[in-house]
Parts: sequence; C-alpha cells; structure tokens
Amino acid sequence: MRWRPTSTRSEGYGFRKLRKGLGVTAFGVNAISMPAGYETGSHYHDKQEELYFVHRGTIEMEFGDGSTHRLSEGGSARVDAATLRKVRNVGEGDAVYLCAGGKDGYVGRDGKMPDGESRVSGPPGAA
Repeated sequence: MRWRPTSTRSEGYGFRKLRKGLGVTAFGVNAISMPAGYETGSHYHDKQEELYFVHRGTIEMEFGDGSTHRLSEGGSARVDAATLRKVRNVGEGDAVYLCAGGKDGYVGRDGKMPDGESRVSGPPGAA
C-alpha cells in the first residue's frame, strides 16, 4: 500500500505506536496522550535521537542536568540519544505529542516532481 491512513484517536491516555500500522521502516514514531499534571518516567537511548512535536497542550521536558524546556502547540525539540529526559504535561488540559526516533542520518532532499508537473503553489493571491 502506498498510503496508509491511521488515527491516533482512541479512548484514554497513553502511548500509541504508529510505526507498524503506517508501515514505517526507517524510524520509530509514537503519539503520546496524557492528562494535565501527568509526568512520564525518565529515559534515554543507546543509539536513536528523538524529535518531539506538540500537537495539543503544553509539555515541559526535564533533562538529566536539571534544565527544563517548555513546548506549546506547534513546538518541537530534538534530543540526543544519551540525554536523560522526562516529559510532564504542564498545561490546563490534555497534551498530545508525537515522538519520532531514528539513527544514521538524513538521506537528503530526494523529493522529485513527475515529468510534466510543476510545483504546487498556495491559494490564489498567495505570494
């Protein structure tokens, strides 16, 4: 299948593994939903760095050295593999964030347009 839709919407809070359902083989990807005031346990990785993207709410990341970094909706952060980290929901409501992890680097810009097609532009009047 070339395109696989999936939904991260399900009842309750928790950790939703998306990789297998979407057929992703190059990196891990998960969606995490947590209530206000909830805090994850600390963790680190041997090899994979992680990218965090906040879809809804506000989270705070605390690192092994005691420093913190707050991310609101649309915010993102990259964390080295060996960096100890934990996440807490510091917002008033639920927080939902995406975490993608991988190793061995970026493959470069390899997107190509099919012959005869031109780059898609924005809506009429957009610059």
